[in-house]
Amino acid sequence: MTKMEIIAQFRTNEKDTGSTAVQVALITSKILHLAEHAKKHKKDNHSKRGLTLAVSERKKLLAYLKSTNEAQYQDVISKLGLRK
Repeated sequence: MTKMEIIAQFRTNEKDTGSTAVQVALITSKILHLAEHAKKHKKDNHSKRGLTLAVSERKKLLAYLKSTNEAQYQDVISKLGLRK
């Protein structure tokens, strides 16, 4: 998916490009890309560090979203398939 498609799917209104749900979705897309890269290039430590930082940032944003808007949190994790 492209960045614009992700924003369109997770935004709350027409001008929303930076809400927590949109940020989590964009970071998830980045994480999936970096994970595939890390599988191919096992010695690329710089990208592995970027992957670790992205996972940490998504974790913080999800914690914030859960504390502020539980319903939106549940919606986001179900759409992204993050929790079991």
